[in-house]
Amino acid sequence: MTARLVDSLYTEAMVLADEARSYFDEIGRADRDILNPMDRVAFSCESLKVTTRLMHVIAWLLTRKAVAAGEIPEHEAHESRRLGQAATSEHETIAGLPDTARAIVTASIDLYDRIARIDQEMVEPEPDSPALGLIRRIERAL
Repeated sequence: MTARLVDSLYTEAMVLADEARSYFDEIGRADRDILNPMDRVAFSCESLKVTTRLMHVIAWLLTRKAVAAGEIPEHEAHESRRLGQAATSEHETIAGLPDTARAIVTASIDLYDRIARIDQEMVEPEPDSPALGLIRRIERAL
């Protein structure tokens, strides 16, 4: 895991967190208000799930930064500072959201899933293959 990758993911997470906060706290109120009562509840629940996913991702990335800076030993990060578990979202629920909300929820799921794969691979690496070795060398070169 390179510092450049961590920085890139951290920036992506912070931008998405700001976008989500702006939408769900301000701009999205009009979208929420026109929904029926059950869809309003779903909208609010999804906004909380987005926040939870992003906070888990940001905490994990800050841990990776601390490891890179020598503030936390690598073994401690693997043992007690893994990516937190986030609630899943139902596809039917996401489909019923306004377009902007749907885009933010989907982006948060995508980012969380990418970080979860990285976290899992750091604990249980995939078997080496020539293609994977090439990809890792390219990542390190960036």
